[in-house]
Amino acid sequence: MRVVGFIGPSGTGKSHRSVWVARERDIECIIDDGILIRGAQIIAGTSAKKEKTKIASIKRALFTDDMHANEMIRAFKTYNPASVLILGTSDGMVEAIAKRLELPEITERIYIQDVATEFEIKQALSTRREQGKHVIPVPTFEIKKDFSGYFLDPLQVFRRKGKGSFQLIGEKSVVRPTFSYMGNYTISDYTIYQIVEHVTSNIEGVNKISRFRAENHTDGIYIEMDLVLVYGCLIRPLLKEVQSKVAEEVERLTALNIQRLDITAKSLVVDYKKIANAL
Repeated sequence: MRVVGFIGPSGTGKSHRSVWVARERDIECIIDDGILIRGAQIIAGTSAKKEKTKIASIKRALFTDDMHANEMIRAFKTYNPASVLILGTSDGMVEAIAKRLELPEITERIYIQDVATEFEIKQALSTRREQGKHVIPVPTFEIKKDFSGYFLDPLQVFRRKGKGSFQLIGEKSVVRPTFSYMGNYTISDYTIYQIVEHVTSNIEGVNKISRFRAENHTDGIYIEMDLVLVYGCLIRPLLKEVQSKVAEEVERLTALNIQRLDITAKSLVVDYKKIANAL
């Protein structure tokens, strides 16, 4: 197996460029912050960016946990990749990861300065410092379940093919981990309620929300609500529309995953104004 190290200080843009580096050098897999990536899929490991402290994140990235390391070793035996790119902040770190995962010695080393300009590196450092953003080099759908509420944003990576022509080479996701020095954040149930109320108030056939309950869990939120509907509407299609629009808007505005959204049509009201206008 060909093992390549990709080295640079934290926040200089390694994860951002790892997909491009792997594509340019025909490398099959990427090890980045505790996960093994093959193509556009995470095939083993747990992201260090899920850890609650910086120390725990470093330990996760170095595979100090035996179960974590053994999972990766089994994945390498199962998939038997011809090459792997190991991301690390120093030569010592990528060497330690290779040794811990029982991989061959590193035969090639790529440094962030080899693939990024000084201006690009400073820009990446500024983004990390001021916004706390971290990149995971996989599409959002691969990590969304595990990063509920972590400011998920999709990024697409293009390569220039010619003048005015670009080729899509991969997708990445942006998160702001809980160990970020910017601190934790929470979204109150009332804020969720306000979003849901705004969405439902713009759906014809819904009169009001009569009961609302939201529960926050590590994997997302559970919502229960009762609605008062307008007499004459088609109840089942209307509830499905409400369910779809509420889920879409809450996830878009908060990056929280909705794991369950239970809606009950509790009662009906007659819109006398509408009937009068019809007559």
